[in-house]
Amino acid sequence: MMLKGRATAEATAKYASRFPELPGNFRPALGVSVSSIGIGTYLGEPDEETDRAYEEAIKASLRGGINLIDTAVNYRFQRSERNIGKALGELVAAGEIEREQVVVATKGGYITFDGEVPPNPRAWFEEHYVKTGIVSPADLVDGSHCMTPKYIGTMLELSRRNLNLETIDIYYIHNPETQLEAVDRKEFLKRTATIFEFLEGAVANGKIGVYGTATWNGFRAAPTERGWLSLDELMRTAREVAGDAHHFRAIQLPYNLAMPEAVTRSNQFVHAGKATPLAAAKAFGLAVCASASLLQGQLSRGLPPIVANAFGGFKTDAQRSIQFVRSTPGVDVALVGMKSVDHVRDTLETARKPPATVEELMRLFQQGEEP
Repeated sequence: MMLKGRATAEATAKYASRFPELPGNFRPALGVSVSSIGIGTYLGEPDEETDRAYEEAIKASLRGGINLIDTAVNYRFQRSERNIGKALGELVAAGEIEREQVVVATKGGYITFDGEVPPNPRAWFEEHYVKTGIVSPADLVDGSHCMTPKYIGTMLELSRRNLNLETIDIYYIHNPETQLEAVDRKEFLKRTATIFEFLEGAVANGKIGVYGTATWNGFRAAPTERGWLSLDELMRTAREVAGDAHHFRAIQLPYNLAMPEAVTRSNQFVHAGKATPLAAAKAFGLAVCASASLLQGQLSRGLPPIVANAFGGFKTDAQRSIQFVRSTPGVDVALVGMKSVDHVRDTLETARKPPATVEELMRLFQQGEEP
């Protein structure tokens, strides 16, 4: 049976109270208390060894003070979602945690296989997606992305089964900017409205709590670029679909020491003025999850001395990189991919210190500007 319920203010506050040794780790977002660090589940081979490692890492995260889990239906061909479902289900069954204490986010948009790459991928795709009427070849962009209610609906049901959850807390459309490679902006917004309408129905039916967009390039691009996403346009689309009571409430974008555009590029428009993506998200009341905090491990070592000078008291560059992301005003959760218990423990060392102050963050930027 699927786990019932979704994250609640009361339950997440109760969870947060268990970790007084993590000062400033929990902050309000989407009406609940979320940890400043979330566990991501993107990387890794689609094999049983990685499955076991992820399950143990997820359990260690939930036991240690991390209560946001991020995934996608296509991550490791559905295996990451299934690992989350198993790990969370076992902890709930054992009475170690309550379903309502955890925020689970997943995504749909990319075509996915089932557990592994089939011997003949094209034939498998035809059999499982085209012949069943889930996808029309004309719906595909770049041979891998689909943004129709039929497809997203199918992926949502698949994710609910994989995660063993009756209600998914956050459901993202995965990299919607991919669609702009094939259609103009007017058509893109029309497709977006159709998807938002479907997702509002999913909220009404208790299948998701809120929805949003998880992007890679969209919110970092310049307005002159084809793949640029406008938060103002997305918010207006949500209001046109469901009024002020809409449930478009969260975004995800990469942000780290090597990709700082979320705070350095004023590419969004709010009240006829320019704003950075983080400032615009705050103005629109959106929760923000920052992905790629370690840029797939590239920022875990070998950082310049100015980073260590800005963030004293940390043992590793990985901890300093995470501290930078989770301390940035406007970021609610810094996502860190973790598929080992040791990695979880090292990451939680960051949460044992309060988030950096604005002055400390500015010291890093100022040092970087020195000749």
